Amino acid sequence: MKPDSPRTIVLASRSPRRRELAAREGWVVRVVEPPEEAEAGAAPRTPGESLAAYVRRLALAKAWAVAGGGATGTIVACDTLSEVDGIPLGKPADRTDARRMLESLSGRTHRVVSGVCVWQRPELDPLEADAESLLEMGPLSAEFLDWYLDSGMWRGKAGACGFQDERLPLRLLAGSPSNVVGLPLELLRGMLAEVDARIAGR
Repeated sequence: MKPDSPRTIVLASRSPRRRELAAREGWVVRVVEPPEEAEAGAAPRTPGESLAAYVRRLALAKAWAVAGGGATGTIVACDTLSEVDGIPLGKPADRTDARRMLESLSGRTHRVVSGVCVWQRPELDPLEADAESLLEMGPLSAEFLDWYLDSGMWRGKAGACGFQDERLPLRLLAGSPSNVVGLPLELLRGMLAEVDARIAGR
């Protein structure tokens, strides 16, 4: 990549929020959507597997799925899950599932963990890393829950809620705000710098 040219990344994601975050960095974003089975994290979490290891594995699976379709260049894949009381919360299947998740988060702290894979293909092997953020959800009344569920803002979001949803009583206690949205930019910048260093050292 020339020093004065914008970086091009191949974003292996169906998420418009990840696309927006990457574009704000000034990168040229080429979206290649992974198959639904890879995006949904079809592979179950194995006994004893940490949430961080699990989301890294899911991100790697997305990168492999896109690479299998012939993608080359800087492939970036990410998977994000929320967890409360050791129970992971992915994207809700429906309104009932979303209500269950939100009720479990109400008045509680929870963590959001993202696994990121950067694969400079074909030059390098995939890089994997993870980021964690800690959040606190204020109490959610029955009336607010009904309104929020009616709004549809819970769709497609891990834990049925988004940090960017300003009406949610959600407070970041530690970690990256962009991680909570679904793409930890601080981590990703470092991984891309490592890729550049490895390429330069070849």
